[in-house]
Amino acid sequence: MGYFSKLQVIQRGDQNRQYYLICPAALAAALEMEKGEELEWIIKDRHTFQIRRAKAAPSAPRSRHE
Repeated sequence: MGYFSKLQVIQRGDQNRQYYLICPAALAAALEMEKGEELEWIIKDRHTFQIRRAKAAPSAPRSRHE
């Protein structure tokens, strides 16, 4: 199943543009993403890019069964 987003552009003045790509809430929840988390964008080719966490997210503590 895929998730669709639209690229948003905000124009400030004559030269400053900012582009925003919104991550759908369902996808962020499935990836356990948190506010302020740093992501790295890697360009594979003109049609493909990869998004990777800059730092590994802390894993939830596991309970030990004895």
